[in-house]
Amino acid sequence: MEPQLLLGNHGPPAQTGTPSPDLAAAIEAQFGSMDRFKAAFRAAGTARFGSGWVWLIVGSDGRLAISSTANQDNPQMDVAEVKGVPILGNDLWEHAYYLKYQNRRADYLDGWWQVVNWNVVSERFAAAKR
Repeated sequence: MEPQLLLGNHGPPAQTGTPSPDLAAAIEAQFGSMDRFKAAFRAAGTARFGSGWVWLIVGSDGRLAISSTANQDNPQMDVAEVKGVPILGNDLWEHAYYLKYQNRRADYLDGWWQVVNWNVVSERFAAAKR
């Protein structure tokens, strides 16, 4: 069982593509590198206590940010601490990873990158920037 990602932005590892040049440049500008972005995403995901989500969002200023929400919440809800348009989301509920990773959420977050469909994430980034 591969790591799960809801919202339709996952796929077979051989078909997930890479971030578009615009998205790659935004990640580089905001986080310094793809590795730093992944580390920040992982940190936000492991810091979430209990069930929830970790998100890559486009804020109202057009900049990328990472946020995490509890339970079923998302960055477009009034209760969200950091608001924005989600372009990538990772399900942190145990049902998403327990069969393969048990309680090792950090390992799940590390393995999850192999199924992120960057083609879809890039399309969402372009749409959110419009």
